[in-house]
Amino acid sequence: MTVLKVAFFDTKPYDVEVFNSVNKNFGFEIKYFPMHLRPETVVMANGFDVVCVFVNDILSAEVIAALEPSTIKLIALRCAGYNNVDLKAAYGKMHVVRVPAYSPHAIAEHTVGLMLSLNRKLHKAYARTRDSNFSLNGLLGFDMYGKTAGIIGTGQIGKIVAGILNGFGLNVLAYDKYPDQVFASANKITYTDIDTVFTSSDIITLHCPLTPENKHIVNAAAIAKMKRGVMIINTGRGELIDTKALIAGLKTGAIGYAGLDVYEEETDYFFEDFSNSVMADDVLARLLTFPNVMVTSHQAFFTSDALTNIANTTLNNIKAYFENAELKNEICYKCDIVPCRKKKDGKCF
Repeated sequence: MTVLKVAFFDTKPYDVEVFNSVNKNFGFEIKYFPMHLRPETVVMANGFDVVCVFVNDILSAEVIAALEPSTIKLIALRCAGYNNVDLKAAYGKMHVVRVPAYSPHAIAEHTVGLMLSLNRKLHKAYARTRDSNFSLNGLLGFDMYGKTAGIIGTGQIGKIVAGILNGFGLNVLAYDKYPDQVFASANKITYTDIDTVFTSSDIITLHCPLTPENKHIVNAAAIAKMKRGVMIINTGRGELIDTKALIAGLKTGAIGYAGLDVYEEETDYFFEDFSNSVMADDVLARLLTFPNVMVTSHQAFFTSDALTNIANTTLNNIKAYFENAELKNEICYKCDIVPCRKKKDGKCF
């Protein structure tokens, strides 16, 4: 039996460790490349059956055109988001699979961790006491109990965040294109319109997918509707927030706190070490100057449980394709627009 060859791009030591451990149950031949998949690196995929990529790899029409005449039969995303893939260019040429959910609890818990850290200035307090500074000046927070949180997007992650915040005694408002009223009734959640979320919330947290309709859902007009001093948390997608509008709001005090695990232009920075370099991104550099902003490097998913789930789902997706089984986690151009009615043997084309 021929051993399947998989080319992994944008890999880190933790990827190698987890995937090698899980791959003992699959027996694929995996080659790990630390660089991103780009037009200039796509040649490295020659001779493999599958390319496995992450959030900052670029599957543009140019890259897909280069992959098509090669031996590559499958693009396996080891992440949930797929806005880095030109699905139209891929359709009819090669199948694309993803990991739709790996640990919604990991992301929800990180979300609330950002809220608590920003509110009680835990990051600042830790740095102070390491320098033997035990002053409380500048560390004043507020009771979260009784405040109002607005959740935009109530998929798996948003619902878990709602449950945690309920436990803290917050009033929880939610906006979702497809509200789950059964969940709301059982969990003391109030669905409302987006403007009410903006105007009534002390804390706003984003958990919706990125679509053309909600790009920059938090913009200057939205910020103008919010309570002065509002806390904004984003562990979803960077482009949900107009970062320049966010900075303007921080400068005037309209926004009191911002916790960001994602950033619009994160591709060139997140997951890499630039501690000995000059930052060329002026917008990101400005964000990092604010004492009331916490930026984490897209790490909300980063737990041992989530990494193991990602590895298992990714390798099972590859196995399913080559065994001609149903691709439960397939995404394609047609499916992304309308419910796919053209599946053949569990595949979209």
